[in-house]
Amino acid sequence: MSSPTAAPAPASTAKGGVVGALSTLDRFLPVWIGLAMAAGLLLGRLVPGLNSALEAVKIGEISLPIALGLLLMMYPVLAKVRYDRLGTVTGDRRLLIASLVLNWILGPALMFALAWLLLPDLPEYRTGLIIVGLARCIAMVLIWNDLACGDREAAAVLVAINSIFQVVAFGLLGWFYLDLLPTWLGLGQGSALRVSAWDIARYVLIFLGIPLAAGYLSRRLGERTRGRTWYEERFLPRIGPVALYGLLFTIVILFALQGQTITSRPGDVARIALPLLAYFALMWGGSFLAGRAIGLTYERTTTLAFTAAGNNFELAIAVAVGVFGVTSGQALAGVVGPLIEVPVLVALVYVSLAARRLFPTVPVPPASQGSAHA
Repeated sequence: MSSPTAAPAPASTAKGGVVGALSTLDRFLPVWIGLAMAAGLLLGRLVPGLNSALEAVKIGEISLPIALGLLLMMYPVLAKVRYDRLGTVTGDRRLLIASLVLNWILGPALMFALAWLLLPDLPEYRTGLIIVGLARCIAMVLIWNDLACGDREAAAVLVAINSIFQVVAFGLLGWFYLDLLPTWLGLGQGSALRVSAWDIARYVLIFLGIPLAAGYLSRRLGERTRGRTWYEERFLPRIGPVALYGLLFTIVILFALQGQTITSRPGDVARIALPLLAYFALMWGGSFLAGRAIGLTYERTTTLAFTAAGNNFELAIAVAVGVFGVTSGQALAGVVGPLIEVPVLVALVYVSLAARRLFPTVPVPPASQGSAHA
């Protein structure tokens, strides 16, 4: 199998030793994430002025510490992608159509329904959650997919497609779900969401374009100068742990930025967390079952599920802060999003690995298999 920090294991691990074949760092990931959350909360509470200092280190609405963590997190995963195999993904219409439907029709509609159902009396939090639902995945999903032995090439393609749709559709869907639809349904006055396509494109270019270009160039130059064997057996294992270090660094920064708010308003955080928990469980579970039903392999079913359940939290937070202000309820809802998403999707990595036995064990021919997992 493969994970962000370990080279592929022998095929004998596929029948039950999948979790056991994870590296020590991967196997205890929930522990490291819990410690990172605690460290961030403590830093935010105990270090005077840390929040203001971190907020000051930004370009526009982009936090440089968070950007650094995300770039470190995404680069090793994208460096592992076999770009010569992307054609096997783009030809899989079942995967592409299912992903588009789940991400751009069902996902936003589900978050809208849950937000109105569970937060009818809290319009600011409700709006913030709807924005989270509109911001489809481009970053952390690559980590969860890799840990769960999903199809790396498929994840790269789906993330790229989501990014293109995000630039085109985010503003339009924001108007539909926040302004037009509530009025149509008689739910009250809608909220205007003014965000330009250029602003969204800038976030996509930074958080996806930079690590994607770096990963692609690494593989091309590495294989050309030293060969594929050296690249995959020597270089990739060496940079692999950087992905999880970047993830943990990002979590510490996120919790440090919002530690005061989170610990001083636990009731509000709990209210926001409830629809998020329902959303992640329903989106991931429904997508996983859909992938199995339409006959996708385990690897592509897993990729479909994680790309459908994950969200682009950095875009959601930036939009909420830029439109409604840093102290707004919408911004708090955006921040709580990844704080709930991270532990939930880590847990779903283990659920996914356990569900691997539900798929046929007959080897998939190389021509149609987009990943080299066991």
